[in-house]
Amino acid sequence: MRRTRVTVGLVVVAVGAALLLALAGCGGSARGRASDPFAWLRPAAAPSGWTVARTQGGAVLAYPPGWTPITTDPGTASVALLGGGEQIDGYLNATPTQGTETVADWSRFRPQHNQGEGDRRERLLAATTNGRFRSGRGACVIDTYTTAKASYREIACLVSGPGSSAVVVAAAPTALWDRQAPTLERAVSSFVA
Repeated sequence: MRRTRVTVGLVVVAVGAALLLALAGCGGSARGRASDPFAWLRPAAAPSGWTVARTQGGAVLAYPPGWTPITTDPGTASVALLGGGEQIDGYLNATPTQGTETVADWSRFRPQHNQGEGDRRERLLAATTNGRFRSGRGACVIDTYTTAKASYREIACLVSGPGSSAVVVAAAPTALWDRQAPTLERAVSSFVA
């Protein structure tokens, strides 16, 4: 009888330890994030104190204090976190859809679009067609590329809402990505097409 209790006790301890290890792996660790590079993408309102910019098509892009509206293409909303000189340390943009891009082909369309604008060393790191946003669903890519001025990492999503579609882009120089990523991810998560 005593031997059975000890055996059962050891089995319970082993199962409990295995369960704890499994649960620890499900948290917000870097390892968990690597398995789902879009785990951060959860529809949420912009943080209190953020400013809102709108495109001509009505898309809503929220951005934090300290970021500055900049002029880019007509009909878009663009803001940047400006560093020393005219260096851009962070960039957010909302653009109405303009071409033949679709949720289904976004992972091919976006890299080709970047290359068409002259970007070099385009590298797709991750893609999804199951992004959830406050106004609908979307497709997103995370990629890196090099312009004439710097190397960047970006999140670019095509979001389709009930009445419209829009693109949101969040980018930072590759060297600053780890510092800027939480803000950029929060802005994308609060985007409304």
